[in-house]
Amino acid sequence: MPEEPLIAYKKATINQQEYTILEDVDFELNKGEFVYLIGKVGSGKSSFLKTMYAELDIHDGEAMVLGNNMRSLKRKHIPALRRKMGIVFQDFQLLTDRTVHDNLKFVLRATGWKQKTDIENRITEVLQLVGMENKGYKMPNELSGGEQQRIVIARAILNKPEIILADEPTGNLDVETGRNIVKLLHEICKQGSAIIMTTHNLNLLKEFPGKVFRCENHRLTETSEY
Repeated sequence: MPEEPLIAYKKATINQQEYTILEDVDFELNKGEFVYLIGKVGSGKSSFLKTMYAELDIHDGEAMVLGNNMRSLKRKHIPALRRKMGIVFQDFQLLTDRTVHDNLKFVLRATGWKQKTDIENRITEVLQLVGMENKGYKMPNELSGGEQQRIVIARAILNKPEIILADEPTGNLDVETGRNIVKLLHEICKQGSAIIMTTHNLNLLKEFPGKVFRCENHRLTETSEY
């Protein structure tokens, strides 16, 4: 038996208020895949990601995410779905009143980790993975943009998610820092998390290949031209 896709959309329509953002969406994400979403600002990339963690509803068609039917998912089940995902935002969204270490500890506690040694070990592990093992004591505002984004990725992988959604993770970073972030995401992908990343930076696609989907004219199409 082939494995079920992690995400499967069939003829899905995505609306924001009354306005149709994307229609007739057919999309699958399988284990270990790295997928880019490209397209102009406002073409629906972020809205598409938001439907995957139930921030936006699916208006029509079918949508399955990690075994959940997104058209009938009850509100009370949304937190459990989100715990199986890592979400990386362009604007970091770190808690500015506590250290890097305490940002990560906060997430682990909020997602049900109890044992102090387990928490400490996992924090050490993820900080090493993203190359920030010496920065746990720093406050977010003491870090560069690239360092903050690494911490955001560390936060996203704390619970070993099956899927990581990265919305313009290089958007606020210089070219070289952005490259390093995408390289890091590809390394994480090799360890088993499937990744969907929105980007404007088409040079990254040539250097770090993956499947590419374009949002354009309310449609989502797989493409090899960019």
